[in-house]
Amino acid sequence: MYQSAEEIGQVPLAKREAVFVVDADVPDYLRRHYWWAYIHPWAVKFFDRHWIINLILLGNYTRLRDAALAEFPEPSSHSILQMACAYGDLTIRLAKRVAAGKGKLDIIDILPIQLKNLKWKLPGRSPVRLLQMDSTDLKLPDTSYDCVLLFFLLHEQPAYHRAKTLREAARVVKPGGKIVIVDFARPYWWNPLLYLWRPLLALLEPFALDLWHDDILDYLPSSCRSGIVKREALFGGFYQKLIITR
Repeated sequence: MYQSAEEIGQVPLAKREAVFVVDADVPDYLRRHYWWAYIHPWAVKFFDRHWIINLILLGNYTRLRDAALAEFPEPSSHSILQMACAYGDLTIRLAKRVAAGKGKLDIIDILPIQLKNLKWKLPGRSPVRLLQMDSTDLKLPDTSYDCVLLFFLLHEQPAYHRAKTLREAARVVKPGGKIVIVDFARPYWWNPLLYLWRPLLALLEPFALDLWHDDILDYLPSSCRSGIVKREALFGGFYQKLIITR
């Protein structure tokens, strides 16, 4: 089922069994740098396997997934926005928590193939909407979500897009709500990945090294920086979890 952007938010909870809004063009950087990971049909079939995801994340997928889910109570009655699909079962588990608590979960992604892949994985009659949108220009109302989740999205975006994505996340979260970010970070000096992983990230993830040098908070609008920030380092600082409460 397809809807216009103007109809967003008008779908009753009982009928939120995955609908699409077609409203975005795929940015050039995504086509150029990530066609092999997210756009090609073979890529979706290959990478969306637990053992592959776990291998890419150096055996940390379950830990990182659970670190994100820990910020969403079970059952959850919250309204949640997940910015970008994610390989693995993170969204499935989150959707179950939302369904049990009669909350709502919206997931946006720029790529139709990613939304279709996620729709195939979700259980029937799930309280989820799948919306094709650009994270830098959400067609969603201000202050409309209790929580916004960004799970390994920011490292894939150039700095300009990253800042706009965080600006949109801050715009749509309610006062008192929170933005949850799980992504790469600069490893501690004693972590061998600081030296071994840099060339691979530079080759395959050309924007990820930004997060080794820049604080994600620096990309947030100034109105968010005065909020409550909790930070957790994972795997010797190679990953991070940030919770920003408005």
